[in-house]
Amino acid sequence: MSNIHPTAIIDSTAKICDGVTVGPYSVVGAGVTIGRGTWIGPHVVINGPTTIGEDNRIYQFASIGEAPQDLKYNGEPTRLVIGDRNTIRESVTINRGTPGGGGITSVGNDNLFMAYIHIAHDCHVGNNVIFSNNTSLAGHVTVGDFVILSGFTLVHQFCSVGSYAFTGMGSAISKDVPPYLIVNGNPAAPHGLNKIGLKRRGFGDEQIRLLLNAYKVLYKKGMTLDEAKAELLKMSEGSEEIRFFYDFLQQSNRSIIR
Repeated sequence: MSNIHPTAIIDSTAKICDGVTVGPYSVVGAGVTIGRGTWIGPHVVINGPTTIGEDNRIYQFASIGEAPQDLKYNGEPTRLVIGDRNTIRESVTINRGTPGGGGITSVGNDNLFMAYIHIAHDCHVGNNVIFSNNTSLAGHVTVGDFVILSGFTLVHQFCSVGSYAFTGMGSAISKDVPPYLIVNGNPAAPHGLNKIGLKRRGFGDEQIRLLLNAYKVLYKKGMTLDEAKAELLKMSEGSEEIRFFYDFLQQSNRSIIR
């Protein structure tokens, strides 16, 4: 059985699974599905179409699945999809997608979004990320797995942040951030390999050594980007991590932070 506070307002078309808690004065709108075991605190607003998975925790004053902040949006039926076991703290805002961006905003599993985070329309966030307070993603941003964005990080629209990257406090990101990097500043610049983060995620000494060599090719040897990519392609033979690094560079649309 679900635990719905009597002051909560639940649309008749919303689907609330067993074990869901909805706190005082929260609003769950039309087209919303909330998975088993998810806890919704007080004064939360969730609009749809939005699908929220299992065992999430959503704190007070969060606004989830609201219409995108895009002047081209005219009320089309776009979506927000959130996975399982996410923690969404106070006053977080996550908007639905737009038709021009594929119609969907997506969030994976096991993420921590601290207070006052904004995730705009058509963003795609992976798994096991941490967004510290006041981090904001503009529209169409992609964030990989195990990324940490420190407080007040700002990410420009259409940028990608690669898996295992780390940003310093107040970073302003206007180009793609390759995986495994530490970046910091306004504008953000590379500050080395995220070695501590990689060790915490189980990367061995040899894997980190190879990635450090890849970092030096891209940032320390004075090569053009095309020259660096050619060298990294050779180095990627037998190394999944360097191949992942190379593939990110190949797929970059906004060029990379250098």
